[in-house]
Amino acid sequence: MNRGDGGQNLIGAEQGELMGLIRTQELLAARRVDGAEQFFTRANDFGYSKGPDETMRIWGHDSILADVVWIIRLFKPDVIITRFPTTGEGGHGHHTASAILAGEAFTAAADPTKFKEQLKYVDVWQAKSLYWNTFNFGGAPNTIDTNQLKVDVGVYNPLLGKGYGELAAESRSMHKSQGFGVPKQRGKSLEYFKFINGDSSATNLFAGIDQTWKRVEGSDKVASLLDQAYKEFSMEKPEKSLPVLTKAYNVLKGMKESYWKTQKMKELTDVILACKGIWVEADASDFSVVPGQQLKITANIINRSDAQFKLEKINYGGEKSLNIDSAMTKNHLFSITDSFNISAKTNYSTPYWLERKHGIGMYSVSDQNLIGKPENPAPETVTFKISDGDLKLEITRPVIYKWTDPVDGEKCRPLEVCPAVTSNIESINYMFTNNQSKQIKVTLKSNIIDANGTIKLNLSGKDWKVEPASIPFNLKKKGDETTVIFNVKAPVFFTTTLDDAITAKAVVDINNTEISKGVIRVNYPHIPIQTLFPDAEAKLIPIYIEKKGKTIGYIPGAGDEIPQCLKQIGYDVVTLTEDMILNQPLSNYDAIVVGIRAFNTNDRMPFYHKTLMDYISNGGNLVVQYNTNNNLASLKSDIGPYPFKISRDRVTVEEAPMTFDNQNHILLNSPNKISQKDFDGWIQERGLYFANEWDPQYETIFSCNDPNEKPSKGSTLVAKYGKGYFIYTGLSFFRELPAGVPGAYRLFVNMICIGK
Repeated sequence: MNRGDGGQNLIGAEQGELMGLIRTQELLAARRVDGAEQFFTRANDFGYSKGPDETMRIWGHDSILADVVWIIRLFKPDVIITRFPTTGEGGHGHHTASAILAGEAFTAAADPTKFKEQLKYVDVWQAKSLYWNTFNFGGAPNTIDTNQLKVDVGVYNPLLGKGYGELAAESRSMHKSQGFGVPKQRGKSLEYFKFINGDSSATNLFAGIDQTWKRVEGSDKVASLLDQAYKEFSMEKPEKSLPVLTKAYNVLKGMKESYWKTQKMKELTDVILACKGIWVEADASDFSVVPGQQLKITANIINRSDAQFKLEKINYGGEKSLNIDSAMTKNHLFSITDSFNISAKTNYSTPYWLERKHGIGMYSVSDQNLIGKPENPAPETVTFKISDGDLKLEITRPVIYKWTDPVDGEKCRPLEVCPAVTSNIESINYMFTNNQSKQIKVTLKSNIIDANGTIKLNLSGKDWKVEPASIPFNLKKKGDETTVIFNVKAPVFFTTTLDDAITAKAVVDINNTEISKGVIRVNYPHIPIQTLFPDAEAKLIPIYIEKKGKTIGYIPGAGDEIPQCLKQIGYDVVTLTEDMILNQPLSNYDAIVVGIRAFNTNDRMPFYHKTLMDYISNGGNLVVQYNTNNNLASLKSDIGPYPFKISRDRVTVEEAPMTFDNQNHILLNSPNKISQKDFDGWIQERGLYFANEWDPQYETIFSCNDPNEKPSKGSTLVAKYGKGYFIYTGLSFFRELPAGVPGAYRLFVNMICIGK
């Protein structure tokens, strides 16, 4: 239903759209293990939702239902299975909404009056059955019943050499940003399925569904030929099957157009190529290219069997063709390098759902045929046309870039289509505290030879000043970089909200063409490198804030941007190593901040506990951000000086009222007077993983709750311990500070400065 944009990130600091990009690729990595196909709607994961009503309201019920119907009509499933029920046992509102939408789409996909605009591209489709895959999750209601349809998913597959429980674990363990690594399961394992809609007479999931060629009109001949090929197949000499496979291919090619003809033509082509031992690839000389520029590509093909065929032609992206007319002998690698122009109209390689600005609930996609696709189609392809007697095939491959890593060996990445020059502003937000001036650094990178031009910084607000007006640059080589600096002065006024924020836009002028694009690359070893070219913009936010102290120690957790945010308002932030924590004086730090989920992810935290408690007792302040305590991520040690327990309690409505339970508490009054305005403009949520039990030594500061729920007091716990203070906070500072929320900065500074 969505790409996981609103989730937490166990492997890095990416949030929001970048988080969704990572999880999209993790899903595709899982599909490469299990062989399934992956689709998406346009729904944006806006964060945890406690019910389907909120989810549907934010997503837009009809728009997302249209997407589900579109994918059903496109894919034409016989059976639809939901992971979650419509009654809420799945917890997350997105989960429940997915089940509700599946039930509605089961019927709507077959109704020609529903979403009629889709019928220009697809036909209506009625799936035969809809089931819910019930469960017995730890801590959740047991929804399985012995009367439900049962399937043993622990079967061993001798062709794969592994059971499906092993395969499933390999697939699920690709979801690394969620910490979903699981052990491999072996042996019998029953899954239960409750009938929801359709044919209720089934004794198994596919009962009554014709899985043979009989469901395709006029297919008797092709069915007979493929049955013959199956029976006569030789593992040692697969090319012996080629004559009958060729006959089957030509018969299938002559059949009436249909969904199954299209699918089976693709599959049969793959089978023929495998039996012929054909391998093809198209490699670019560089990983990036600019629209309108030339790209050098090497086309490679090899025949690794005794079957002979002729390579007739190579087409480069439809723009250029090379006539080859050469017989391909066994085990001889044929390579040819040529150049062709990339169309000046080619889009940059930003993922299609991120090309346009979007609302909180749904991505904006203008092309109906892109909806559902997990990622962009390849920007450039190469097609190999081969022939073998009366068999003619076209093999199309995406253009990739390959290189050799001295540790990992051969690696590849997608081809990028990029702007001539990118301009990356150093930060996405700049906090201008108390009428200060700031330097804004912009890094220019050339993707062409001899990039000459100027760059300026356009500000959207009045009374702001920027110098100089423009800066010339001259980048000789492709890949060259330079950093320019603009001095920006804020006007004489202060704010506690985002209302007075303005936009700074870096604009490059090159050859009388203006470009305003930055570049972001997401690079993790378990997924392909992901690239996007966002607008080269930053928010400039004037904020009134008082702070005390100068130096902050930071203990990393699962990854957040708190250190960079604190540097924005003038603090010196030092990342603490184990040696610094255990063997060097911590009294040098005015406060120590612990990153999100550090007690879940850092095995050394138990050994730091006494040292950190001594630091507090001697007058230090320790601020611990949220941690979890469940079967996927348990706590590895005590956290504070006194015991408390962490729950799954959270407040997901970012506008939820915050009640000040202790209005006179120092945390709300020094050095910044905190008011309700400081909670304006928060994003995604108030907080998560609040405490639900605590020692009387702790004080609570706030009460907050989602609609129709009881107030929770466990978002922030404060305890005096010796001469210093300990704070545990589940408030989502890891989201609010990078988003530039002034009030969140003011409150976090009060936590750092408490008692000073």
